Amino acid sequence: MLKWALIFLVLAIVAGALGAGGVAGLSMNIAYVLFVIFLILLVVHFVQGRKGIT
Repeated sequence: MLKWALIFLVLAIVAGALGAGGVAGLSMNIAYVLFVIFLILLVVHFVQGRKGIT
C-alpha cells in the first residue's frame, strides 16, 4: 500500500511540473488517502502484535 502511495505521489509531482493541475490534485488526494490507510493498518498491526506477546 505504501508503494502505491509513493507511486501516486510521484505521479502528482510529475503532473504538477507539466502543468496538469487536475491530474496532480487527484493523484495527490489518492496518495494521501493510501498513506493514511497504510498508517492505520500499521498501528493496528503493532497493537495486535503486542497482544500476542505475553
